[in-house]
Amino acid sequence: MSQTSGGRLSWQLYPDVGVTAIYGHGPRLVAVAVDPWCGPLVRLGDVELIARVPSEVRADVRGLARRAGVSVRSNWSGDPEVAAWGLSMGAAQDWGSPSEELTRKDRMVTDALLVGPELAEDPYATAPVIGWYDVREARPNPGTSPLPPKERPHWAWTPSAGVGPLRFGMTVNQVSAALGREAPAVRRGWNLWAGRGAGTWDLREEQFDGAGVTAHYWSPEGPPTLAAVTVDGRTGPQVDWDGIELIGRPVSEVDAEVIRHIEERGLEWVVHCDGGPGPDELNMYVRATRTGDNVVSGGRFFAPDWEDRG
Repeated sequence: MSQTSGGRLSWQLYPDVGVTAIYGHGPRLVAVAVDPWCGPLVRLGDVELIARVPSEVRADVRGLARRAGVSVRSNWSGDPEVAAWGLSMGAAQDWGSPSEELTRKDRMVTDALLVGPELAEDPYATAPVIGWYDVREARPNPGTSPLPPKERPHWAWTPSAGVGPLRFGMTVNQVSAALGREAPAVRRGWNLWAGRGAGTWDLREEQFDGAGVTAHYWSPEGPPTLAAVTVDGRTGPQVDWDGIELIGRPVSEVDAEVIRHIEERGLEWVVHCDGGPGPDELNMYVRATRTGDNVVSGGRFFAPDWEDRG
């Protein structure tokens, strides 16, 4: 897999060795991303960087940096970044060894972005890297402790109609009113360009940190209306499906319970964009939320015919 921009190679994935090469002008190699599942086990000094527990790598990198007299900061994902070494750590959900049956695990494992000196001060804000992975569209690591079950409100889910107080087809103002007039912490969208004019900004989603949900909108025939709701596994409300608590639990347990229940009911199950299972035609699937070194379950509930974008 690769991508070009303006006829020039921007990045190239090498799946057999688990790395992505990112190119600047020339094309000239300026960064290498190492994945945690089949990438090489990169070592910095005496620290193994890849496929480890994130908090352990953070401690080891900080110790190494202290001995070397260089500074460490946290990057967009809350993982360590060392400009002096061109190192920006990250983490991804563990899916097990490539030699095993791939299933979602309840833990995170480390990956890394290694860059040249010209990108080291802010790797993810630079044009070559942002063309490969635009972190402006990613949610920062929100923390380590999921909300206890007793502190979560319970929302009812009606397949294809809505979840909790949110009903598909609501306007932006109606969504805000249903959530107690909470202001969104983040609004995301894109510009729709008309020829060479300035274009219009099209709202795609609003993130409500107080409620622990993200509202996703579409605009098939006019102003944006609610098309989907993502419930955050760390802070969102509890949602049940036939007695299965979907939110805030070990994701492997919820995956297994959902698949078993689907099969017991004689339904079909499908795997969605991030690997989460859900019942076909009920428009729901299990998502995963990082909580430090671990992963807990979230959920996405959506209207019929909505195109899920991840």
